[in-house]
Amino acid sequence: MKKYTLETAVGIFVVLGLVCVGYMTVKLGKLNLFGDDTYPLVAKFTSVSGLRKGNPVNILGINVGRVERITMDQEDQRAVVEIRVKRDIKIYDDAIAAIKTEGLIGDKYLSIDPGGGGDLLKPNDVITDTQAPVDIESLISKYAFGDVKKGETKNPEKK
Repeated sequence: MKKYTLETAVGIFVVLGLVCVGYMTVKLGKLNLFGDDTYPLVAKFTSVSGLRKGNPVNILGINVGRVERITMDQEDQRAVVEIRVKRDIKIYDDAIAAIKTEGLIGDKYLSIDPGGGGDLLKPNDVITDTQAPVDIESLISKYAFGDVKKGETKNPEKK
């Protein structure tokens, strides 16, 4: 009898462990089994250097979505970034999307200033005002190899 209670306890422990592993797989994989609580938006950039599928979308420093897909518009010669934003987040048609870097050499993320002076964006609408990422490598190389002129940094009022 004692053998069966030990086997039952081990079986329950294994089943609970498998349920926990399954839950963590779904959560870490960012899968939604019971419906999607996001809506798609599009932003067009002149450059998306360093931005990747799956990178976060932040508003006011809060993660509100992720980059879904990056393609190229052949007619406009612009990069098209498709994002998914949580359904309860309101973004207006005067929003500004910018590609930023976490830290000095960290990963890229999409930062959105949600605006507030216009109409609400609907699913699949386009954020028209965008800012391409700053190319840190070229700035460092210009500084390191002397392409930055010393007179450019002085205050023009002091003469």
